[in-house]
Amino acid sequence: MSNPPQPDSELPTEPEVAPGTDTAPQSKVTPQSKPAQRFSFKQRLSLWFIATLGHLLISIIGRTLRYEESYEESREPGGKQPGQPPPPFCIGAFWHRSVIPATWYFHGQGIAVMTSLSYDGEYIARIIESFGFLAVRGSSSRGGSAALLGMQRTLDEGHIAAFTIDGPRGPIYVAKPGPIALARRTGAPILCFYLACQRPWILRSWDRMMIPRPFSKVHVRWATPITVPPDATDEQSKELFAQMQRALERTRHDAVSALGEGAS
Repeated sequence: MSNPPQPDSELPTEPEVAPGTDTAPQSKVTPQSKPAQRFSFKQRLSLWFIATLGHLLISIIGRTLRYEESYEESREPGGKQPGQPPPPFCIGAFWHRSVIPATWYFHGQGIAVMTSLSYDGEYIARIIESFGFLAVRGSSSRGGSAALLGMQRTLDEGHIAAFTIDGPRGPIYVAKPGPIALARRTGAPILCFYLACQRPWILRSWDRMMIPRPFSKVHVRWATPITVPPDATDEQSKELFAQMQRALERTRHDAVSALGEGAS
């Protein structure tokens, strides 16, 4: 097994701007927020079809789902509180396979999600934007530095920043270090969570994507927040990265156990 990726030491800094220039980002425009490539007519038609079908599917199934939450015991500030939305200044991290139940659960909250620049990332961006999310384009392999800067801007604007942490291409259940670098730069706590589904349909994709069955239960498990000091050393960052990986694995195990046999 290959070694997990190590946390980046710094985020890019923003370029200097002449005095009097308006630098405030638009509500839905951040670095790499638009695709970096042109799509053919056939691809555009396919993207429209997939995005429309995806929105319809999530809307219909999402309305029937029964969500419940549980939490790790924590006295740390910045954690998720029962019956309340996530705190406005935080970084969410969860596994890619939970995207569908997460899209409905968090819809309309203006959460910023890093989405890859690929064709797959394009239709995912269109779907989540139709549910009130902000798609910040980029990934660990393409446009990552600009996307992290975009995520920092969304935090500055008061949006939650979220990562599908093993995307865009896996390996499944192996975290990437973006949240650690972003947390060190901004001071925002990292909240790891997992949405387990009761007997979902599971696709034959790299992430084993889950489609919840109508009228089934979804259990959302929240971990203790992780705080990264602004002066964290490389060694401390590596340990916090390992702590984040463990929290992601823990929340998945606990959420699946809460629903019992057949859950995923």
